Order: sequence, then C-alpha cells, then structure tokens
Amino acid sequence: MKALIVSVDLGTPDFQAHADEFAMLAKGAGAEIVGTLIARRSRPDAAYFIGTGKLEEGVLMADSSGAEIILFDQALTPAQQRNLERGFNRRVVDRVALILDVFALRAKSHEGKLQVELAQLQHLSTRLTRMWSHLERQRGGIGMRGPGEAQLEMDRRLIGDKVRLLKERLARAQRQRTTQRRSRMRGGVLSVSLVGYTNAGKSTLFNALTRAGAYAADQLFATLDTTSRRLWIDGAGQVVVSDTVGFIRDLPPTLIAAFRATLEETVHADLLLHVVDAASPQRDEQVAEVDKVLADIGADEVPRILVYNKIDEAGYEPRVERDEHGTIARVFVSALRRAGLDGLRGAIVEFGQIAGNNAFNIQNLQSE
Repeated sequence: MKALIVSVDLGTPDFQAHADEFAMLAKGAGAEIVGTLIARRSRPDAAYFIGTGKLEEGVLMADSSGAEIILFDQALTPAQQRNLERGFNRRVVDRVALILDVFALRAKSHEGKLQVELAQLQHLSTRLTRMWSHLERQRGGIGMRGPGEAQLEMDRRLIGDKVRLLKERLARAQRQRTTQRRSRMRGGVLSVSLVGYTNAGKSTLFNALTRAGAYAADQLFATLDTTSRRLWIDGAGQVVVSDTVGFIRDLPPTLIAAFRATLEETVHADLLLHVVDAASPQRDEQVAEVDKVLADIGADEVPRILVYNKIDEAGYEPRVERDEHGTIARVFVSALRRAGLDGLRGAIVEFGQIAGNNAFNIQNLQSE
C-alpha cells in the first residue's frame, strides 16, 4: 500500500533517529513509502497536530504521489485523527496503531496473538465510530439490545465483552507460565533472559548460545514471542535462556500492559542480559528506553549485564569489562560471527556462582 509519512519535529534532539525508526516500522508493515512530509512545530496543534497550512501541503503531496494512506509519526488523539482523516480524505494511522499492526503481523504463538488483539482493541476502543458492530454479532436477538441503545453504545459493549474474554484467556496462559516457572525454580535452574532494544540482535545471540532456530532478521520486531531453551554451561550447569520481545521508543502503554504476562519471564529471571547494538549511534538512548520499560514492569531490580553486540560493525574487539567492585558489567560480542561468546558464558558462570553462594549464605542465616 502506498503511504505518505508525516514526521513532526518538536525540537527534540533525537528527531532524525525517531523518523528513521518510524520509516523502518512502515516498511516492516508492508508499506510502500511514496513521500515524507516534515513539519516543524514548537507544540502540537490541538485540532490537526500539524496545523492547517501543513495539512494543505500534505494533501497536495498525497494527491500527486498517489498515496493511499497517511502514516503519522506521533500518537494522535481521537479528535486529531478524525480531523486529519477528513482533511486528507484518506485513512490516517498514527505511531501507536502502526506498532500494533507490526506486532499483529509478527505474532506467531497463540498467546502472542491474544496479547496483540487485546492491545489493538484497547487502543481502538477510544476511537469507536460505529466500526465494531460486526464483532461477534451472532447472539440471540431477544433482549440483546435495550430500548434506545445507540449503535455506538452497542459497539462499545461488544468490544468490552471481547476485551474481557481475551483477558480471561491470557490469565489462563499466565497461570501455565507460573506453573512452568515454579517447576524450574524447584529444580534450581538458573534463569537468564535476553532483553534489549528491537533489532539489537537478541534472537541472533539466542540462537548462537542455544543452537536454537528462533527467527532472526534485520528488521524491527522480527520476533515477538518469548522462546526458552535449556543449555548446559560448564561451571553453571543447566541454564534456561529466554528470548523476549524487543523494546522501542514510545512503546504504547497498552502493549506493555498486554505483554505483561510474557514479560514476566523478565521480571522473574535471575539475570538479565541487556543486548545493545554497539554500532548504533543512538545506543545510549536505546539503553535508557529499555531501562524505562524494565522499571515499568518491575524488572529494574533484577541483576543485569550489558552485552554489546555487533562489535564486528562497530570495530570493537571481544572483551569483558568490570565495574569498580570487580563485578562483570559489560561483555563485547558479535553474535553473528560468534565472537566473544566464551566471555559471555564465563560471565553467566561467574554470576551463577555468586548467586549460589548468596543463596547458601541466606539459607544458613535462616537456619541459625
């Protein structure tokens, strides 16, 4: 589908990185980008976000380029989206909706699909314009609709029923995960979760460590479903390594909430390997974004090691760096070239030994 991208520069220093990332999202969703409109504003326009002047310019660009859809690199209010759709006379998709579309495209597991559908319904429930009346309408007509119930109210009730059903299904999946996690804990197995910004190379590193066949590609959100594998590391024994969904700037709150069950693998891990794209000019900002989401889901207290990946592109050598306390803080690897993996395995072993000693000391104190 031919798309016109609208990027709004509100004076933030990372505007270009933000815009480039959005273009990758659009391509990942299957859009053919036929033009980009850049608007510079000190603050958003209440009615159109970009103002009427830029709207007129955008309409001319859309008409001349044959754009079928407008992709907006900002989160829009329902009123702004409606006004822009009337102005462009085309469908307008904002950043949140586009991320949700990409997630819907990538989700493969039953639980992942449920989570994406829940997030989509929660996002679109604020944008109801009599578009949901087709949702599961196959129910008895008698007593279905109260006197004077408007079509919009009926749609809102239908979407509410769907949301409740999805939450119940996700709760059952969460209970199954909890049972599996308790089984691992009883077995005394070290749990390690890979986290990081999307496209940092988590799945490639996961495959390199575990010899698994998880899907990995040079695109945003190549994989969304948490995958876990057991592996044996000399000195640490059995270790469960989990590959989790990647994070991104302005990750929609509905997605964080919907994926909480999956992200609990991160919350309950013994160790986080925070995978960083060493070759990215925005790596510090990306680390900060991941740290923010980890805090949102309650995983900010879990011990973590920064794993700088793609060192072959950044020109670094494989190495291990320690902090002022002598604890391993950073490991430099290339998952694609399988360079530096021995150092990473050594870091996991060292953490496991420290964690095991701490658990032994706590157990002794409790028994005294």
